[in-house]
Amino acid sequence: MNLRDLKYIIAVAEARHFGKAAERCFVSQPTLSGQIKKMEEELGVTIFERSNRSVEITPVGQEILHHARQIMEQAEAIQQVSKRHQDPLAGPLRIGAIPTLSPYLMPLILAPLRKRHPQMQLVLSEEMTGTLLQRLQRHEIDAALLATPADSPELDTLPLFDEPFWVAYPRNHPFYTRDKIAQSDLDSENLLLLAEGHCLADQAMAVCHLQRQSEGEMADLRAASLETLIQLVGAGYGITLIPALAMRGSWASGSGVVAQPLAAADASRRVALVYRHSFPRQAALQALAAVILDHLPNTVTPLDPSPA
Repeated sequence: MNLRDLKYIIAVAEARHFGKAAERCFVSQPTLSGQIKKMEEELGVTIFERSNRSVEITPVGQEILHHARQIMEQAEAIQQVSKRHQDPLAGPLRIGAIPTLSPYLMPLILAPLRKRHPQMQLVLSEEMTGTLLQRLQRHEIDAALLATPADSPELDTLPLFDEPFWVAYPRNHPFYTRDKIAQSDLDSENLLLLAEGHCLADQAMAVCHLQRQSEGEMADLRAASLETLIQLVGAGYGITLIPALAMRGSWASGSGVVAQPLAAADASRRVALVYRHSFPRQAALQALAAVILDHLPNTVTPLDPSPA
């Protein structure tokens, strides 16, 4: 068994197809299939169940896959050892971010990060919280920028900042003449939410002490993105809560939507960098956190980025 064999296992597990896995590994399908069969015989277990229609990983294969991903991650770290002697931040850093944060935070930090750490290769992916946590635990990404706590003994957290919620409403709404909008002012309003799976929707309902609607007109108007949600607000379908960084979005001018902070003590979310505590390049995460904290607008509250 060697690293190449482990790479083959990971490729087949992800592609669920021997031909596609072989293309990914730049080998012929018979070579890849034969090597995996040889490893199964050596280990005395079946890693993949094969049929004419599908390839499925067995329960013991899942356990082997978990260890294979850990070994490949550590092997990559070994390859970076010589570089880290010269520069501890060199090499790719795979970061995931939620859709209600990435479009507004990344423009603030990408240029400063490249200027401060040109040797760091940021690889960014944008997905919802549940998917990012799964990818993090499968070692497919190195860390994730999240706005909900990560409840796993394998994960550590670097708190970054508290982000207040703002109330977004049409320009002709009665809120326009108010100096302050309280939590109680939202009780009689149509609160528009993002579609299920977005943590921002659950956070907005928690702030407003609501339960998710399972049917009705408002369920039909849940949007898949924050920008679409703002368009619904501008069209007069209701109001919504948006995180403070989203005030820098393209919608902020010419959309007919006005926003102001919600005057409530708990009307905010905590953004953090979540990572596996076994991740070997935590200095790179600290460097990323430092750039983020140095380039935040005054609409959010920076935190001490000590592991929590």
